[in-house]
Amino acid sequence: MIKLDDKYIIGVDHGYGNIKTANHIFRTGIAGYDHEPLFTGDMLVYGGKYYVIGEGHKEFVPQKYGDEDYYLLTLAGIAMELKSEGLTEADVIIAAGLPLTWTSGQKAEFAAYLTRNAEVSFTFRKVDYHIRILGARIYPQGYAAVAEYAPSMKGVNVIADIGNGTMNTLFIIDGRPQLGRMFTEKFGTHQCTLAIREAYMREYGTELDEATTESILITGTANIPKDRLKLVRTVAEEYVGGIFRRLREHGYDGSTMDLIVTGGGGCLVKNFYRTKGSRVRFIDDIRAAAKGYEYLAELQLTAERSV
Repeated sequence: MIKLDDKYIIGVDHGYGNIKTANHIFRTGIAGYDHEPLFTGDMLVYGGKYYVIGEGHKEFVPQKYGDEDYYLLTLAGIAMELKSEGLTEADVIIAAGLPLTWTSGQKAEFAAYLTRNAEVSFTFRKVDYHIRILGARIYPQGYAAVAEYAPSMKGVNVIADIGNGTMNTLFIIDGRPQLGRMFTEKFGTHQCTLAIREAYMREYGTELDEATTESILITGTANIPKDRLKLVRTVAEEYVGGIFRRLREHGYDGSTMDLIVTGGGGCLVKNFYRTKGSRVRFIDDIRAAAKGYEYLAELQLTAERSV
């Protein structure tokens, strides 16, 4: 969260697996109830309904403004950021993003979706909040994670932003993003999880617990029999191989270009790609995009103010 005059810029990275702000991360899941549920630790109360944040799993949708879910998850993210500063009331500018090739076509609708209520009152974790939403700025995913130092990049750099739902690829040459060389594909880590589920069910006739799958993808291992771990690792290696096939199809050459991997899927490349080489770097901060949105919004708003 960045304070600009009497306003607060709050970056929200609306992932398909997790929602990230500059200081917080939580699962992209939400369940609504007409009456107060039994467990209320992460409960949002809005519009006379009760919502448990982080419950369930948000399915992939090509338009994030197609239902109320991301709006409600945004309110939860804003509340967390305000709580960190001891605030319950504020004027807020939302800084968010969309997949690279979707940004120009969807940013107006997404901004309108996030700002549909100029004033919002709600309760989160039993604390009442009142915010005034002054606007929303929408930026391209992938680039936001490197925006602060992108102008200083030399040579050909390839950004691979691997999220839960999509993989975004962007070429940056001598610090300049190449608009004609950016790609968005439905090849996020969820596709790897689905492949693991199918292979495991086919081999063992049962499902592997989602938490165990996630642990293997993040750490490379888990406390399960070696043959079962080997199966999961083999599928994950095939998925990561697919990432690099797609990169090469877009023109990536590991011998002449630097690859910068960002997003939650970066851990899969670390754990399951054997020939990374010295020209592959990782942005390990999973909140980098949210921070980048704030950085870009501050630059834009400061420039507009000086005109």
